[in-house]
Formats: sequence, C-alpha cells, structure tokens
Amino acid sequence: MTAADVLLLALGAIAVGAGWRVVITSHLVRAGLWLVVTLGAVAGAYLVLAAELVAWVQVLLYVGAVVVLLLFAVMLTRAPIGASSDLDRPGWTGLLVGGGAALGLGALLLDGYRWQKVDAPAVGSAQLLGGEVFRHWVLPFEVLSVLLLAALIGAIVVSRPAPGDDSGSR
Repeated sequence: MTAADVLLLALGAIAVGAGWRVVITSHLVRAGLWLVVTLGAVAGAYLVLAAELVAWVQVLLYVGAVVVLLLFAVMLTRAPIGASSDLDRPGWTGLLVGGGAALGLGALLLDGYRWQKVDAPAVGSAQLLGGEVFRHWVLPFEVLSVLLLAALIGAIVVSRPAPGDDSGSR
C-alpha cells in the first residue's frame, strides 16, 4: 500500500464522516459547514488522483459557490439558524430509501461493468479540453449561468419586506 493509497483512504474517511455529519445535524448552518469539509475532502481525493483541474473546479464551484449560496439563502430568507425540530424526521425512512438507492446503484454498476477491466482514456491536454468545452458545451454553461442569476434575484426579491411593512426596518 503506497502513501497515495493511505492518503486516499484517509480523505475518503473524512468525506464519509463529514457527509454523515451533514445528514444528522439539526443545525442548518453547521450542516453547511460540514458540507464544506465533505466537498474539500473530495477535492483532496481528486488531487491525490492527479486530477488537478477537477479538484480546483470542485473547490471553486461547490465549496466556493454552492455552499456560499446555501448560506446566503439561509440568511436572506431569515430561516431559523439554530436547532430546528422540524428537521428531525424518523430515521428508518431515510435509511430505507438510501439503502435501496445504494443497492440499486451497486447492482447497476456491477451489471454495467461485469468485473471487466476498463482501459484508461488517452491523455489529453488543456487545449483539447478547452476546445471541447467551448465547442460543444457553451449553451449548457450559459443556461446554467442565467438560471443561477434568476435564483439569486428571486432570493433577493423574496427576502425583501413588502412595501409599507415596517417589520424589516429595525
């Protein structure tokens, strides 16, 4: 077992443990911060696997944008930040759904590959990747940017007090 294997196992354990904390915590803000730890560990695993571009995209998009957007949404909508009793649900339903999804995905993976060895793709370059992204994937990126802008504007509009309502000016 090499040092890379040990580091990958440690980062995987951190990601799974922090992911578990995201699910079981009743504090919404703490769940967001545990999500940062989870996504950071996944980015570290990408770095160990020598996928630097994917690791930095993980950090920039998920840790930098999605989690910040989640925390801003919590702050803008004035959601309860502390422990919330309506987040406590029976655990058996989630365990049943999660276990069923895991078994289904595992069976699909085993059926799809049938324990065959998959050849690694040819080594690419940043020029090939950029050409592929900007030739075939420009429209989905632009649609996603418009969707995120609309969600941000919607969050701002929803969080503003109604005209004539003095409850927001304290």
